[in-house]
This record gives sequence, structure tokens and C-alpha cells, in this order.
Amino acid sequence: MPKVAVMTDSNSGITQRQGKEMGVPVVPMPFMIGEETFYEDINLTREEFFQMMADGKDIVTSQPAPGDLMKMWDEALQDHDQVVYIPMSSGLSGSCQNARMLASEYNGRVFVVNNQRISVTQKRSVQDALELAKNGYDASGIREILERERFDCSIYIMLDTLKYLKKGGRITPAAAAIGTLMRIKPVLQIKGERLDAFAKARTLAQGKTTMINAIHHDIESLYGGIDANDVWMYAVHAQVPEAFESFRAEVRRSFPKMTVEDDRLSLSICCHIGPGALAMACVKKSEAVRGM
Repeated sequence: MPKVAVMTDSNSGITQRQGKEMGVPVVPMPFMIGEETFYEDINLTREEFFQMMADGKDIVTSQPAPGDLMKMWDEALQDHDQVVYIPMSSGLSGSCQNARMLASEYNGRVFVVNNQRISVTQKRSVQDALELAKNGYDASGIREILERERFDCSIYIMLDTLKYLKKGGRITPAAAAIGTLMRIKPVLQIKGERLDAFAKARTLAQGKTTMINAIHHDIESLYGGIDANDVWMYAVHAQVPEAFESFRAEVRRSFPKMTVEDDRLSLSICCHIGPGALAMACVKKSEAVRGM
């Protein structure tokens, strides 16, 4: 039975401390802020990130340097036979494709998973990979399962501001001005490889209801109305703990038979949507993991 190391990047929301506790090396994602490069959870905390954002600093996401990534793989392979590396979705960054090119130099010992996930859904893939490795799956088998089940998840995000969508060029300045004037709170969706517009809410309450209804719909129509025990459910936020308290309670009331986990949106998402966002996510539990 091969000894398999599971690795991911900080787009999963797994901190360096959590990674050590889990036995999962976490590649810190670089951010360009001004003319400096910062690495998430290395020399850039969440608090510092959001303070810089509040100060109007230009923050741009980047990709891990090939040498840094390969160094982490080399270290893992010193006492493991294979590596399963789970980066953020290829539809949201080129880092996955670049990692696959680098992995080709490792003679079948490094397997890069493209399972189209980010933040809490990516974290769940990491947790599933750990269970599969513990139960004897090799890296190739783990990658196959994670990629087969990649679309069994949904994320819905209600934005507090349109400022950062405008800044990133995702909407025009005119649309942002009109939306701000009308106090529109857009709800975005991440399903598969894209971040797309899903709905426009006129109030905070309407936005929350929109996300809750969307998750109900996905569970019923996309996952076949599966039992509550077959779904991972998450209430998530972007540096807005006060508003999150009431939102989390509302989510739990709406899904009384499910355990709702609390979490935070990863900084790579926050960079594009700004602070103050509330979000929900659900993941269908892996059939392979449940069958063990």
C-alpha cells in the first residue's frame, strides 16, 4: 500500500496551523499589494489583508512560484511514495494547469487534482482525500474519485458592496453606480469552474432567503433529494462576525436536520468581492468515503 501525502493551497481556507494539525502541507498563495509580494498566513494575516483593503490598497492574486511548489513536493516525497495535490479550481486560476505541467517531471509520483473547487468545498476535498489515503487508496485512485465527484457541491455568496466587482472589471462603473444607488446586494454562485451572477437582492433579508432557497433547490434537484446525513452544509462569511451570528442561526433554522459548519471565505475570493459577504455552501458526501 503506497504512502500518500495530501497537499493543498491556502485557497482552501486551511491555515498553516490547521494544515500541520491535519498533516496536510498548505502552499501559501501570493498576493501582490503595491509593489510587494505577501504570502497568505505567512507574512499576511486575514486582519492585515482586510485592513489593507479598507485602506484602498490595490490587491492582486498571484500563483505560487514553480520552485516553491516543487520544493514542497520534494519534501513530501522524502517520506511518502506519492503526493496528491489539490489546488483551487482551474476555472478560477491558471495555477492548477501549471501544477500539472510541473507534476509531469515527477514520473507518476505527483498527482494534481482538478476538481473545480475553492474555499470550503476545496477543503472538503482535502478531508476526503485524507480519508481515502488512510484507507489504502493510491494517489491515482484518489484523484479519480475527487474529479468524478467535483460537481457535487454549490457555493452562494451575497456581496455587501459592488466596489470590488467594479475594480476587477467584472461589472461596468455605470452598473456599479446604479446598483449601489438602488442598494442591490448581488448573489453570486460558484458551481464547477466559474464565479457567476445568480440573483439580485434588494435587501439583506431577501439575499439570505435567496441563498437558502438555492441550497434547498440544489439538494432536491441536483442531488436527488438525498438524506440530510448525506450532505455537508456550511455557513460562511468574509470578515463580518456580527452579521454572521444571525445569519448562521437562520441557516440552522432552515436546515434543522443538518449539521451546519461555520467557516470563512478564503482570501482569494475576498480579494474579488470585498469584505462583508455572507455565503452558504453544500457538498454531497463522497460515496467512496461513505462506503468505506
